[in-house]
Amino acid sequence: MQIVQFIQKFVRDEEGVTAIEYGLIAALIAVTIIAAATVVGDRVCATFNTIAVALGGAAAAC
Repeated sequence: MQIVQFIQKFVRDEEGVTAIEYGLIAALIAVTIIAAATVVGDRVCATFNTIAVALGGAAAAC
């Protein structure tokens, strides 16, 4: 009987669900930051290459 009560209590407990939601939100934020940093990094590299070529230098590999 104690096992049934434990399972019922476990099913009703919502504390773990909240932790999972926070984990998913943190993962989504991390993916967004990585994607944004990649796009910004590519654009900065392209801008520096454009400036280097305009100044008569060689373009760097990004």
